Amino acid sequence: MKRAVSVSLGSPARDKRVVVAFAGEEVQLERIGTGGDAHRARALFAELDGQVDALGVGGIDLCVRLGEREYPIRSALKLVADVHHTPIVDGHILKYVLERRIWELLGDRYTGPRHFRSAFMPFSIDRLGLAEAIAGRTDEIIFGDLMFALDIPIPIRGLASLRRWARLLLPVVSFFPISAILPPGTTGEERKPKHLRFWEQADLLVGDMHYMYTYAPEDLRGKVVITNTTTPENIELLRKRGVRQVITTTPRYEGRSFGVNMMEAGLTAYAGKGRPLTAAELEALIDQLALQPYVEELNP
Repeated sequence: MKRAVSVSLGSPARDKRVVVAFAGEEVQLERIGTGGDAHRARALFAELDGQVDALGVGGIDLCVRLGEREYPIRSALKLVADVHHTPIVDGHILKYVLERRIWELLGDRYTGPRHFRSAFMPFSIDRLGLAEAIAGRTDEIIFGDLMFALDIPIPIRGLASLRRWARLLLPVVSFFPISAILPPGTTGEERKPKHLRFWEQADLLVGDMHYMYTYAPEDLRGKVVITNTTTPENIELLRKRGVRQVITTTPRYEGRSFGVNMMEAGLTAYAGKGRPLTAAELEALIDQLALQPYVEELNP
């Protein structure tokens, strides 16, 4: 059996191990969280190098893509400096090729609104493919990257503005230390709802579950949520808050949807090429293996 491991800077409380079948071939997917401990993460990467078929970097990207250009996150690259044999991925390629096709891949399984009045993404600079897909289905889209990542109270309105800000910020962000880039909830599950009016006025909420848990208000009645990396507890939380429908951009296995880095590592292990896969190869595997987003009615 092939084995893919995601070493994440996120909380170990979200760890999971499952065996999935890709075209009849079993691949073990395993997530190991380090609770923000970069030294432990680097040691685990070195320990697993050569012992597994693929490695994923969770909780942080090795680089961020904007158009045809990729901006390296230098502090993240240090985590994998001792990996020399096992192919290592951070999910950013799969994230783009998969998430920009979300509506197509959902097909008739999606029964919610075909168009939205307003969408809100609390953090989007690393999910431009998804932002592009959402922008085509909503009258207004607001991005909270400045508000949540840099504590600058300026909403970014529209894709054109997001791209302008990204071109300004990414060369600087690439030099940030890990502590400044980690998503909320990495070292604990504290809640601190903020910028509530943007959550409340949107009928479509899009983004990582860490942001949903930490910053969203209690009342999410009637909203559609597109997210990822969910546990059964996360789904139940969204149900209790009144979310109408939840979509995870990757499939759910044993009640859990994994991050794109874990999925890309799993596909890399399955392909067995001994190297990261190209965007074209991942695109082909999405279709060959019929990888689909997961959709569930919570409060119809």
